Amino acid sequence: MTPQGRVRPRFATRLLVAQTLVLLAGGLTTWLVATAIGPRIFHDHLVEAHVANTEAESRHVEEAFTSALLISIGIATVTAVAAALAVSWYFSRRVQASIGSVADAAAQVASGRYAARVPDPGLGGEFTSLAATYNALAERLEATETTRRRMLADLAHEMRTPLATVDAHLEAVEDGVRTLDRDTLAVIRDSTQRLRRLAEDIAAVSRAEEGGLDISPQPVVAEALARSAADVARDRYVAKGVALAVALEPAGHVRVDPDRIAQVLGNLLDNALRHTPSGGQVSLACRREGQWVEFTVVDTGEGVKPEHLPHLFDRFYRADTARDRHHGGSGIGLSIAKALVEAHGGSIMATSGGPGSGTTFWVRLPAAVG
Repeated sequence: MTPQGRVRPRFATRLLVAQTLVLLAGGLTTWLVATAIGPRIFHDHLVEAHVANTEAESRHVEEAFTSALLISIGIATVTAVAAALAVSWYFSRRVQASIGSVADAAAQVASGRYAARVPDPGLGGEFTSLAATYNALAERLEATETTRRRMLADLAHEMRTPLATVDAHLEAVEDGVRTLDRDTLAVIRDSTQRLRRLAEDIAAVSRAEEGGLDISPQPVVAEALARSAADVARDRYVAKGVALAVALEPAGHVRVDPDRIAQVLGNLLDNALRHTPSGGQVSLACRREGQWVEFTVVDTGEGVKPEHLPHLFDRFYRADTARDRHHGGSGIGLSIAKALVEAHGGSIMATSGGPGSGTTFWVRLPAAVG
């Protein structure tokens, strides 16, 4: 309905009326032209043929011709108009149904039902492309909404523990059960730092997955990236008593943003350190594989069950033996690494022989050309 409350004609009705007017105009034009020109041409041909008839006979012949011409044209026009209107009606209904299905699906999406899809109306390439484009848009919106809901649920879950810790210690101080000493402040500070890391990590992975990161690629020596990441992490490894071995082969250059790839390697080394007990070892390697440069991080830690491997790079995913929240991670470090690697045109994967057999992470980046 219009804003004034008047019901406006549907598209199919308008299209059918327009086509009817065009057909009627064509039929009337044909009838007028035939009436005005046909008899005169016929008369001229009779004269040129020197047909010997009386004036009455000639007039009768011409009238017969005119009558036959008009009747024939009239029947042909009516038949053609009827057939054309039938085809137009059918086509208009098909077009209306197609537009209606798009409108209905759009209304469902607008109301939050993102599973609505538009079937191919079979009206040609343009309508097929319209349906496919709309369905792709609906799928993207559905995926975005699913991600948003899951992220909010995961955020609420992840924030619950540090907030509960802060609340419990503050309540204990208020009740006089605990004093606001150094240990209490350290627990509260650790919880607030965990919340800060969580907020920073969420912002980073969201920007990476949405292509909003500022990436400045440049040719970088692959071994230098790995060596720098190992140097940054070495003190943490020494503090925990975990050996960090570095095996770097000449691998040439990669065209990457060095800060972003340093973040990837740093996340992988931190993840390996969290899941490797004191006395264990983590190895960082770099080598050339055809048109790719491959980085590997191998640890001798807890390992991962096979059913958990496909989900290691999901946001907030944890398994009892794979990503235990008591190790202190935000749960999205590997998600950030995956998003950054894919933003550089590379890939990342993880393998493990199971619990107790350690885990290997592989990062492949395109080698710089030239």
